Amino acid sequence: MQAVIADREARGGFRRADIPEPVPQAGQVLIEVRHVSLNRGEARHPGAFPAGAVLGYDAAGVVIRAAEDGTGPAVGERVVAFGPGAWAERAVFATADVVVVPESLDLGIAAALPMAGITALRTLRAVGSVLGREVLITGASGGVGRFAVQLARLGGAYVVASVGSVQRGAGLTELGADEVVVGLDGITGPFDVILEHVGGAHLVRAWSLLRPGGVLQSIGWASGEPAVFPPNSIFAHGAAKTLRSFGDAADPGRDLATLVDLAARGAVSVQVGWRDSWKRMEGAIQALLGQQVAGKAVMDID
Repeated sequence: MQAVIADREARGGFRRADIPEPVPQAGQVLIEVRHVSLNRGEARHPGAFPAGAVLGYDAAGVVIRAAEDGTGPAVGERVVAFGPGAWAERAVFATADVVVVPESLDLGIAAALPMAGITALRTLRAVGSVLGREVLITGASGGVGRFAVQLARLGGAYVVASVGSVQRGAGLTELGADEVVVGLDGITGPFDVILEHVGGAHLVRAWSLLRPGGVLQSIGWASGEPAVFPPNSIFAHGAAKTLRSFGDAADPGRDLATLVDLAARGAVSVQVGWRDSWKRMEGAIQALLGQQVAGKAVMDID
């Protein structure tokens, strides 16, 4: 079968190659992958993976071999999965990381849910109820950001979405943002919760916009720049402010099922800004890294 593998000698650090078909172990299913989605970290750092490793984490397709232990979906069921080795014609996933997709939901759309959707859901859940609270989301035009805007609004928050340009803010009001702003200049805050995707100077500025007792979730670092906090800028009167990192991808099944349900019911709109054949994955990765994709990039395994 064919797969996209890590190769530091290849252009972009990856290439398509013929590799042996994976063999499912106990508690795993074999999926014929129909669609995969790209995430910025995968696109930016393919060289971080061992040479020859199959890249990608988000996949949707059809089960062609059920788990021998009787767990998980049956042969022929349409599913979405989260786990390593997704960018391939066939892939194995633990049954706990696979969710059945209803017929009402397009499999290509479902493929965009796992990493970005779970990140948005878990970072918001970690701060507790956002009902009546003011939430700032930076880098809101990306995949995680667009999910976060919708989930925060569903939770009853007042949502401010920060983007890099007016064009990248298109559609965010319709998704539930109460305000869409370019950058952070001119914003006075304060905010109860901030989901920060940009890093660098943005992270420092976001900290200054946090209300006493508030939480800043550092999710991404799209800028690639260091964050330099001026002396004494961490000190604040009143209840302690909190800066948290995020990287929890454990036990995704239940949260993935929640996202599939929300998407199937139309409660959450899955924003796919780029969809093409995986034969042109290099172009999709360049567009993603160049911030030319509003939302998620989905590749069809044709």
